[in-house]
Amino acid sequence: MNDNKMTRIELYATWGLSTIFFLRMLGMCMVLPILTTYGMQIQDANETLIGLAIGIYGITQAIFQIPFGLCSDRFGRKPLIIIGLFLFTIGSLVAAMTESIWGVILGRALQGSGAISSVIMALLSDLTREQNYTKAVTFIGMGFGITFAIAIIIGPILANALSLNALFSITALFSILGIIITLIVVPSTSIQILNRDAITVRSGIRSIITNRHLIKLNLSIFFLHILLMSNFMSLPIEFSLADFPTKDHWKIYLCTIFISFVTTIPSILYAEIKQKMKVVVISCTALMLGSEILLWHSSHTPWKLLIGLQIFFISFNLMEAILPSLINKECPIGYKGTAMGLYSTSQFLGVAIGGSVSGWLLGHFSINHIFLLGSILSLAWLLLTLNMREPPHLTSLRFTLTSSSINTIKLEQCLNSHQGVFDVLLLPQEKSVYVKIDNKKTSRSAIEKIISEQAIS
Repeated sequence: MNDNKMTRIELYATWGLSTIFFLRMLGMCMVLPILTTYGMQIQDANETLIGLAIGIYGITQAIFQIPFGLCSDRFGRKPLIIIGLFLFTIGSLVAAMTESIWGVILGRALQGSGAISSVIMALLSDLTREQNYTKAVTFIGMGFGITFAIAIIIGPILANALSLNALFSITALFSILGIIITLIVVPSTSIQILNRDAITVRSGIRSIITNRHLIKLNLSIFFLHILLMSNFMSLPIEFSLADFPTKDHWKIYLCTIFISFVTTIPSILYAEIKQKMKVVVISCTALMLGSEILLWHSSHTPWKLLIGLQIFFISFNLMEAILPSLINKECPIGYKGTAMGLYSTSQFLGVAIGGSVSGWLLGHFSINHIFLLGSILSLAWLLLTLNMREPPHLTSLRFTLTSSSINTIKLEQCLNSHQGVFDVLLLPQEKSVYVKIDNKKTSRSAIEKIISEQAIS
């Protein structure tokens, strides 16, 4: 039997948990391109409150992201996933049934409080072997961008065909479907694997927060999502003022996202294969600055809006794909899960501030002030990236120690002396070995061979 082939349980876990992740994200993002326009028809709505409705999801996500993961270590993964999806369902129904913007704000806050992303990744780790966990995470990462694209395309279509309230009702149905999949499709397990690549380790939070290389990456995802939310606050209005009917906005998103996907893939390959991560990151931030300046001076001109949006989405999709890889390369060995937890928190804080501040600017000043803010933030981000280092092009791997009698001292010596190994963290009490390697000099199979040979001897 091929050990790398996924078992039935691993396939069910991967497909089931990925579907839950995608359904939840689909429901979360569908409202982004239409809340600014359709939301203004809601009772008591104004630009500031619309911005709060967009951003408050990020506030509650940032608050509950890490606590949900830690609670799942104690109370179990599936119960926390069900609780999170239940909160998301209640929030969606509150937003669907309300006639006031305050109800939408409350609903979005409840949606965000069900912060289960880290719990999903932890359960995926519990149910898949290490060599297949990496495949499953890669699958989710690829689906993330596709799901986001689908969401912002079908959101305007459904809102125009039905209504904003109906869109929240559909979101509730997605969440209920996620609960059913959790109960029926996703396998259960009483074993919780202490995989530091998938969970938050409390003892490592301080070192991650103070790591200067990770600080720059966390600020990058923070700036990126401020810009995303601020553009979703302003661009739908700009398109309408440029005589693009609201019902046709999905066509604009479809074209720009398709072009951005086509251009993003070669850029990612170039960054990884040629080891030019820093060049690509600086190029993206420079393009982001250019797009914000162009939008700032667009004056409702269609071609300027379309080109500005296109440049933004190319940069956004590329940065969204590259930043998690940079976190993996820069984080201390054995603390990838902790680093990703704080990275996600930074991302949701960006969502919160981007939506809230942009709504306030729109309510008290003008759309141009939002693009001006975007330009200033993009410039600050560009200056930050100029001071980044080229990251070490290493891959973090985890291996399970199956033998309790293995000589850990000798194993650590063998691993450290092996060509291509740059760092080793051996934790016999957790039955785990974490290794950072250069994929051009060694491989997972070579490390597995060393560990198995030491187990036999």
